[in-house]
Amino acid sequence: MGGATIQWLRDGLNIIQTASEVEALAASVSDVGDTYLVPAFTGLGAPHWDGHARGTLIGMTRGTTKAHIARAALEAIALQVADVFEAMEKDAGFKLTELRVDGGASKNNLLMQIQADFLGVPIVRPKIVETTALGAAYLAGLAVGLWPNLESIAACWQQDRRFEPQWSDAQRATKRARWRQAIERARGWSED
Repeated sequence: MGGATIQWLRDGLNIIQTASEVEALAASVSDVGDTYLVPAFTGLGAPHWDGHARGTLIGMTRGTTKAHIARAALEAIALQVADVFEAMEKDAGFKLTELRVDGGASKNNLLMQIQADFLGVPIVRPKIVETTALGAAYLAGLAVGLWPNLESIAACWQQDRRFEPQWSDAQRATKRARWRQAIERARGWSED
């Protein structure tokens, strides 16, 4: 729901004109002021699996601004990734040491730093962030013999930037606990 969340800020709330504006707006406040957005517009996916959940915006006060909502949207994206990351670690049976990212959202430096803080591991962004199309091209090249093997393709990957976590374990635990409370408020809302 990452892209849909930013699109909602743009098209639904009209608080930004373009997706790229969300970073500056969200960075204009230092935190969310205990405001949480659960973008369960069509229910909750992995690992919560609740098709009856609906989006919530909770914790607002008279001091909550569009900047807080924009930052809460970025945090929601990162917190959803953190939930899936945690599930992956449990399924794998070991701790993951970094997260390599790609796609349009990975261009947002604030989101990447928030993600690193929430996960407690480095976030690594490649020089080429549109890797889905690039991967398809690499595989086509592999099929016609342009590349001799997968290792030669992997050698082409280059790091652009590494985002190191800056939060303590206690800060991370507090944020994740509050997020779980927000998730519980969104659960089972729809009867459809």
